[in-house]
Amino acid sequence: MDRLTPFWELPLARLDRAQWEALCDGCGKCCLHKVEDADSGDIYATNVACRLLDRDQGRCSDYRHRHAYVAECVRLNAGNVDEIAWLPVTCAYRLRAAGEPLPDWHYLISGSRESVHEAGESTRGWTISEDMAGDLEHHMVDRIL
Repeated sequence: MDRLTPFWELPLARLDRAQWEALCDGCGKCCLHKVEDADSGDIYATNVACRLLDRDQGRCSDYRHRHAYVAECVRLNAGNVDEIAWLPVTCAYRLRAAGEPLPDWHYLISGSRESVHEAGESTRGWTISEDMAGDLEHHMVDRIL
């Protein structure tokens, strides 16, 4: 590996576990519930967050044990990123799998974990916990995730 190449510019398959985890921008958008149209298969965004999501920080409140509480939580890896159509268009994993650079607001570029929030790219300020939401159909949003 070229010592001058930042790890986030490497192919996903070459990242070690710590680098993989560090690639997450902390937006929290992958932890939002989606509604799928049964006829068309189209997926629609909602403002309803998983109960484990810290909606202010954009991070799972119990990441290590999340599958014990949320069995359907997807475990991303270099082999499945391309297959998950609902990942946010700004997702660092999705971008890097496509060979695209990270956005300027990504903390690895900006140096600040707050930049994702300042750029309006996180769940902060517009989401609700699934524990309070009720029917997902009442929470669909026009936001592009």
